[in-house]
Amino acid sequence: MPTLASPPGREIGRYLLFGEIASGGMATVHFGRLSGPAGFSRTVAIKRLHPQFAKDPEFVTMFLDEARLAARIRHPNVMPTLDVVATDSEIFLVMEYVQGESLARLLRSMRAMMTPADTRIVATVLAGVCHGLHAAHEAKDEMGAPLQIVHRDVSPQNVLVGVDGVPRVLDFGVAKAAGRLQTTREGQIKGKLSYMAPEQLHGAAVTRQTDVYAAAVVAWEALTGQRLFLGDNEGAVVTAILQKPLKPPSEVATHVPLAFDRVVLRGLERDPAKRYATARELAVDLERCAGVASASEVGEWVESVARDELLKRATRVAEIESASSGVAGRSAQWLPFTGEMPTTVGPPPVDPANAPWPGPSEVRSDVSSIAVSPILPTTPRRPPTRLALIVGGASAAALSLFLLVLFLHHGSGPAPEATGATEPAASPSLAISTVLPAEALPAAQSAEPEPETAPTGSAVAVASEATATAAPAPAPTVTPVRHHGYAPAPPHPARPTADCDPPFTIDAVGHKHYKAACLQ
Repeated sequence: MPTLASPPGREIGRYLLFGEIASGGMATVHFGRLSGPAGFSRTVAIKRLHPQFAKDPEFVTMFLDEARLAARIRHPNVMPTLDVVATDSEIFLVMEYVQGESLARLLRSMRAMMTPADTRIVATVLAGVCHGLHAAHEAKDEMGAPLQIVHRDVSPQNVLVGVDGVPRVLDFGVAKAAGRLQTTREGQIKGKLSYMAPEQLHGAAVTRQTDVYAAAVVAWEALTGQRLFLGDNEGAVVTAILQKPLKPPSEVATHVPLAFDRVVLRGLERDPAKRYATARELAVDLERCAGVASASEVGEWVESVARDELLKRATRVAEIESASSGVAGRSAQWLPFTGEMPTTVGPPPVDPANAPWPGPSEVRSDVSSIAVSPILPTTPRRPPTRLALIVGGASAAALSLFLLVLFLHHGSGPAPEATGATEPAASPSLAISTVLPAEALPAAQSAEPEPETAPTGSAVAVASEATATAAPAPAPTVTPVRHHGYAPAPPHPARPTADCDPPFTIDAVGHKHYKAACLQ
């Protein structure tokens, strides 16, 4: 039993080879463990040629043919071959590991318990075997040409029934197929004698009906709990196959329904032309005889019959997985994670709260080259649109132009000191200036001292008195002094002292509001 102190099993490439599961005449099946990258591991079954056959080119070729043929058959009722491993002196076939038991051992246990098998379960298992055989018969090569596979060794030993309730056909080592590298020597017979069809014994060509015959022999034995062809030697067995009268299953075992007799005896016809044309036809008729059992029913039957052996294998698999976990972990090349992310190349990210407007700063992501925007403040500011900027600028320009016209128009009237009049004239410019708000007048004009001849009343009072006179006196004809036809310009107003850098404020939604004191 392997221990954690030393590497368990024999290393074969990326696999570990452990103890035997079962042994046959040509090869042994072992527990295996796949140790892949990234900590991936898997329990498998590894088939290994016996040492006396490992150096025989014929057996090695047969071994490779089995892997090549099995890889072309894709069906749940056929055991898949996962990999082929070759060393300097040996070749190994890596197959899926299935927790289950061979049909041969299950039937042997049923005979030991002197309990007949449920005919529904037997029909379901044998129907699955026939479906798998039909998939093998229909398999094609990479170019789409039929491989014409004939198993030639259908027997209870080559049927594995899993606890998942699925029967699987295995061991295509002696299968006949088109393009097979290894060919049968003249007079050489492949397969187990008790399950061979008469045409095999005569040395005639084998077809898919040969596998149908062998499947019918297995069905007869599974239903009755007895062997069909027995003898003290090989000659007696051959004679029984060729000449022994065949009894229907219901005559040997009374619990077998009569419907099975016709189906099984048709499959056992010594003339291949009188048998079922395909294994699928035999499968369909078997399912009709007693109905189909569910996968859970078949799985429960396997667990009840082979409970002790299954428990022993499950314990062994647990030990192998525990012992090989350290080796699998060491085979994975992982870089330790330090908890630090790679350093970003470029300028440091800008705090969104202090980022200059407009728009948030672009922050480079460590995961990819995609620009990721930082989280904005809870009250985000939206940048002013282009239209808002144009409207605001136009409004400011119009207001400035209006004030300039007002200054020029007010200054074009006659100066009091030039006319010598004792009362100010009621001019339109004076009337216009009276309707303007006080805060809109320039600071320099409001601060200018009034002329000595100006009335002490307000401008509004003077305008009202002028309009109340029935016959106003005509304006003096004295022409004011002008330079090149224009009146002298008023003095330039002083620059406001308010904070006008910038001359506007921005509210929470990004709109500009110009300061009134900065519009002069």
